[in-house]
Amino acid sequence: MSDPEALLDEYFVWLVVEKGRSRATVDAYRRDAAGFIAWVKDRNTAIVDVDPRDIDDYLVSLQDRGRAPSSIARALASLRGWYGFLAGEGIIGADPTLHVRGTRRGRSLPHPLDEAEMLTLLDSVPNTTALDRRDRALLELLYGTGSRVSEAVGVHIEDLDFDEELIKVTGKGSKQRLVPMGRTLRRALEEYLEPVGRSALARTRSSVLLLNARGTPLSRQGVDTIIARRALAVGIERSRISAHVFRHSCATHMLAHGADIRVVQELLGHSSIATTQIYTAVSVSSLQQVYRGAHPRAHG
Repeated sequence: MSDPEALLDEYFVWLVVEKGRSRATVDAYRRDAAGFIAWVKDRNTAIVDVDPRDIDDYLVSLQDRGRAPSSIARALASLRGWYGFLAGEGIIGADPTLHVRGTRRGRSLPHPLDEAEMLTLLDSVPNTTALDRRDRALLELLYGTGSRVSEAVGVHIEDLDFDEELIKVTGKGSKQRLVPMGRTLRRALEEYLEPVGRSALARTRSSVLLLNARGTPLSRQGVDTIIARRALAVGIERSRISAHVFRHSCATHMLAHGADIRVVQELLGHSSIATTQIYTAVSVSSLQQVYRGAHPRAHG
């Protein structure tokens, strides 16, 4: 059985019959689970194939939407109960929530790379091979547009408008937006689209922009592997880097350089400006650190 709704119904029957849970409790669990099921479906992942990284990414997505830490903790508790049941029944081999620590992550601010680190990472990728060019295009796309990883791997060649220097990105709920194509990103994309780049990888007629070594569309897991490998090459610890960190860094660095928060909101595709304000807190923290170290009266 792999239908998520059927698995959920089986769990709720167990909650009522075996554990004596109330209707209100079950309804609250159902709301939390419904949100998670929709999120997993958008990532083309089966409920039974979810791993701890998926759970962690989901909690971060709730944080990005402005959910309170208590709400995030409740969502994790609901998922722990469901996956604990699935593991106990032998439907899945291991409980992916077992070692996830969600409350601490939910309360923390994003931790972007500083600008020097980000530039070092981006500039370290050569354009020697087709895969080098692919990796450079991917990293520049993530940082240059602040795209979610699901949005980046969903970009098609026809979504690129080099004349207007714009990229059409499809976000949550199939909502589309246009994001600017900076000059460095444009150069990386053009080099990737040369015959020695993407065409050397392609094995099908797919128009998906980013391809893996087998010539098929690059997956989220593939993106994680690329980022980890490229970060390791310049001495950035794996625990400090992910596709989401590129998004955090893009927003934080733009705000630090004076970008209007509503422009950043539009770039990232946030429906609420409250979510974007998370990044202003990071910028203020950086500002305070510099101020305390540099202003003669900071400690007077």
